[in-house]
Order: sequence, then structure tokens, then C-alpha cells
Amino acid sequence: MLNPSFFIDALTSRGVGFFAGVPDSLLKNICAYITDHIDAAHHIIAANEGGAVALAAGYHLATRKTGAVYMQNSGEGNAINPLASLTDPAVYRIPLLLIIGWRGKPGVHDEPQHVKQGQVTLPLLQVMGISHVVLSKNEDEAIGQIDEAMAHIHSTGEPFALVVEKDTFETYRLQRPSTATLPLSREEAIQTVAATTAPTDVIVSTTGMISRELFEYRVRKNQGHQRDFLTVGSMGHASQIALGIALEKPERRVWCFDGDGAAIMHLGAMAIIGQRHPANFRHVVFNNGAHDSVGGQPTVGLDIDLPAIALAVGYHAALSVSTMEQLHQALADTADAPGPLLLQVCVRKGNRKDLGRPTTTPIQNKDALMDFLKKND
Repeated sequence: MLNPSFFIDALTSRGVGFFAGVPDSLLKNICAYITDHIDAAHHIIAANEGGAVALAAGYHLATRKTGAVYMQNSGEGNAINPLASLTDPAVYRIPLLLIIGWRGKPGVHDEPQHVKQGQVTLPLLQVMGISHVVLSKNEDEAIGQIDEAMAHIHSTGEPFALVVEKDTFETYRLQRPSTATLPLSREEAIQTVAATTAPTDVIVSTTGMISRELFEYRVRKNQGHQRDFLTVGSMGHASQIALGIALEKPERRVWCFDGDGAAIMHLGAMAIIGQRHPANFRHVVFNNGAHDSVGGQPTVGLDIDLPAIALAVGYHAALSVSTMEQLHQALADTADAPGPLLLQVCVRKGNRKDLGRPTTTPIQNKDALMDFLKKND
């Protein structure tokens, strides 16, 4: 395994002077190391992976130096546009180093949402003409690959990708503590909101811990999962899934259980919600200011005013709470209010260590929800 310090020092000593990306569980150790050791002017946790590529491109234009962009392989989809129409040698020929976590590698067990992504990780790079190697876990071999990558970048002016398998990096824990000390846990907040929903309501929950905690709440209450769509992949798109349902089922309330990182990733979705004015739409953002599911690296969630953004783009109402008393009061006050309505629930980082995963498949979840919607019309 590679020490994160060894890896990042190898990059910076070879001229990589800027880092941007979206944290990934396979890269969480180097993401944490970068957060602790690279100054804020040269490290940005981006809203999405395409934005990270653009940031690295801007860095190169200003300095003639090479930037690095890190992402989970699911983020390749967000990055394809700028990689094909900005950095590609047929367009602007802008060099950068991609560091891609390989979730769902063929032959390695992973969650369902990573299977297809794992199968197409290398083919996507190939079809885009991006040279790449799978990063070795041996230091000497890894140094050779980094030298190969930098030589390619310097000689061609084109991107190069290092693809990272599971257990490539040694453990490194984020040293900079969170400044947020909030009384509510996300799990108890999810349980509280879910308990107020009506039997005909639908919940669309975002990827990561939020869907896992909602699933376990239903298990503990001996309730079925047919009212919930657990968006195990497609980070940032849960609110648009919920909007699609809400527009077709105006007679029932539709809730989106979102996270701050997911909401920020595709923030423009809120503008579409606001301008369609779905009266039956409830958007709950559980905001802990962190990418909690992939290592706890910070987002800007607690530094921006999401309720003000929601009001600015056309939501009927927007509230923010941070205590259980405030949460109960907000739910009571808005019980009959028309939507779209945004409720930001500020919660602390972290989750139970024994938190399980959904035991139903995505297709079973989808079919159960569709049957529920049909039977209860």
C-alpha cells in the first residue's frame, strides 16, 4: 500500500501544484491528506467533477502548470463534457492529471450502483483517448507510473489518468476538526421527518448514508419500503427524480431527502423546482457541511444560505433548523403549507458504525414504489 504523504509529495515534487475534485471512499485517505496539507488557494473541493476539471484548466491557463483532479469513477460522467470539449487536444489541449477511484472493478464485489461504472471505467478513458494506468500499490512501481504520467503530460500537453483500486492507500484521517458542533444527528432527524409523512406520501432519498438510515428506520418500525425511492447512485439528482414524480402525482406529497453535498453538486436543480411550483413538493436538506459518506471532507454547505437560494429561485417557503424542538415546530408550522418548500436541517457529522445497507435490490425497490403509486392512485 502507498502512504498518502509519499504519493502527494511525489506529485508536488514533479510540478503538480493544484488539486480539485469530489471526495471518494477509495481516495478518502489522500483526500484527507490533501485537505490537511495543501493550502486553500491550491485545493478546492468542487461542486462536481466537471467543475473540478474546469478549475484545473483555469489553473493551467494562469500558471502554465499542471493541476490534479480526483474523483470516484462515477464522476467520469460529470467530467466527460469538459474533458471532451475543453481539455481535449482537438480543442484547447490542456494538460491535467486525473486520479480516479475504481469502484465496481470487475471481479471485486461492490454495491449495485457501482457495477456498470466499474465495467466502463477504463473503456471510457480509452474512447476519450486519455492515456492511463492502474496505479500500483508498490512504491517503486508507483513512482515509475507517476513519472510516466508526468512525462506524457509534459510532452503532449494532454490529460493522463491514474486509476486507483481498493486498498491502494494506507489510512490517513482528517486532522482538521469540524468547527460545527450541532446537537442533532442526521439519523434522528431523518426518523423525525419520516414519522410525519402521510401513508400516501413518497420519499426520494439521496445516495449514501441518508438512504441507508431511512431504510433502517423502516426496518425498525416494521414498515415496508414501498413508499421510498432509495437513490443509491446518481448523486445530486434525487430532487429531480422527486420532481418528476411530484408533477405526475399532484394529489400526493413527495419528499426529497437530500444532502448538502448532493444538493450543491447540481444546485441548478433547485431553480427548476422553484419555477415549476409543485405545491406537493417538500425538499429536506440534511446539512452537515461534509461529504460524510466518503470520508468527511468538507463541503460549503454550512457556509452558504441554502434557504435564501431556495427563495430566490421560486420556492414558496424555506426554513432552517438545528435542534429537535425547532424541527418539530417547523414540521408543524408547514404541515399544510403549499410547496415547493425547503427545510434545511443542520446536523452533526458521523453515523452509527453498525449502520447497514439496503437488503433489497434497486430493481425491487423501483418495482415496489411503482406498484405503490399505481395501487394508491
